[in-house]
Amino acid sequence: MSSIPGQRVERDAKIAELHERLTVAVEQLVSGDAWVKAIEFAARFRRRSFNNVLLIHVQHAAAYELGTVPEPAPTFVAGFKQWQALGRRVTAGQHGYSILAPLTARFATADPADPGSWHRLASAERPRPGEVVRPKLIGVRPTYVWDVSQTDGRPLPQRPAPRLLHGEAPTGLWDALAALVDRAGFVLSSAPDATALGGANGLTNFIDRTVLVRADLEPAAAVKTLAHELAHLQLHDPEAAPRGIGPLAGTNPSDDVPQHRGIAEVEAESVALMVGAAHGMDTSVFTVPYVSGWADSVPGITPVEVVQATGERVRRAAGGILDELRTPQLDDGDPVALGQVQVAAARSLAPTAPPNRAMDPISTRGLA
Repeated sequence: MSSIPGQRVERDAKIAELHERLTVAVEQLVSGDAWVKAIEFAARFRRRSFNNVLLIHVQHAAAYELGTVPEPAPTFVAGFKQWQALGRRVTAGQHGYSILAPLTARFATADPADPGSWHRLASAERPRPGEVVRPKLIGVRPTYVWDVSQTDGRPLPQRPAPRLLHGEAPTGLWDALAALVDRAGFVLSSAPDATALGGANGLTNFIDRTVLVRADLEPAAAVKTLAHELAHLQLHDPEAAPRGIGPLAGTNPSDDVPQHRGIAEVEAESVALMVGAAHGMDTSVFTVPYVSGWADSVPGITPVEVVQATGERVRRAAGGILDELRTPQLDDGDPVALGQVQVAAARSLAPTAPPNRAMDPISTRGLA
């Protein structure tokens, strides 16, 4: 029987191996084309961190080259027990994909406003009367997921995928994005052509709080441009009060505003690409040269460092926007029925709150 210290050494070695894989994967994203493919892949698995998206991507590609999976890209991934809960089992001989899962612990306090008052609870320890309990991230641990093609069992329900004709915009996407612009306190209007915008397709003005989009663009190009500008106002407002969409809600974008326009443009266009990809749009003809040009323009930083600086911010911003849209979207990489399973599990495992003290809600969405 292995000792706890031995298990920790093995875990730390596995984490180090995963970080090495990540480094190699990031180094392969230095071209605009590779970056676009990575963002499109992230759109398909947007519930997972950008690092884990890359880990799944490279391991599935290796499995495909070995002939152990039938398709070059995965469709749905989940953990061993999650597949069991959905009536499926991992096929004998299939190896899972290693990813980094959040390691959390419960912390309690009687004064949530005092950062120094939180104390960690043991696994079976109950909070004192009047204390608030919150889970907090304390590290990461290696875990495994499998693609649906590596499992057998009950058929999965699938949502219909949106299909887009050339030049069209996804149904309802323009209005939905426009509503988010309005909610952020910006006025959306149009400009007659690129000349009116200094050669650009769109423009976000943080001084007069306006967003302009060219009126002469085809609908698909116009909605992609609007998503690009929405990303700017969510991520790059230098005077923003705490706000944001989805995972950025309650945060101040100015705390992490890029110091060079090149990084900001890579982020905004990548968010637009991810939003478009989630709706079945292919924006790569425009996005590849755009991202490549701006990434190369950043002084004192390599393209690899640009990727490292932007990947997770892009995923979080795009994921937050997509969560707010009530539009037909591609599946997010989790099996359709998995959400109900996770909610049921969270309800059954949630600690009991002290009498007359409601617990803070615990999110059932994983950080991985």
